[in-house]
Amino acid sequence: MPTVTVSRKGWVVIPSEIRERYGIHPGDKVQIVDYAGRIAIIPALTEPIREGRGLLRGGPSLTKALLEGRRRERDREEREMKRWGASKKAS
Repeated sequence: MPTVTVSRKGWVVIPSEIRERYGIHPGDKVQIVDYAGRIAIIPALTEPIREGRGLLRGGPSLTKALLEGRRRERDREEREMKRWGASKKAS
């Protein structure tokens, strides 16, 4: 893990092997992120919407999970209504 020195102006030089690994070139923007007392330098996304597209692909379908939950809730409500109707007729 490379160690760098912070200049009087607060500048740090990202070592060349790190820049090459992450495709950071002169003029590129990076983000400094504070992770609960630790900092990280992260290459900024140039087109965040396009670059984030498909990020959740392959995971569980949230739409399917929502629809399944609503179906179960509807079924439960229908069973309760039938029981309530049956008990009302018995009264």
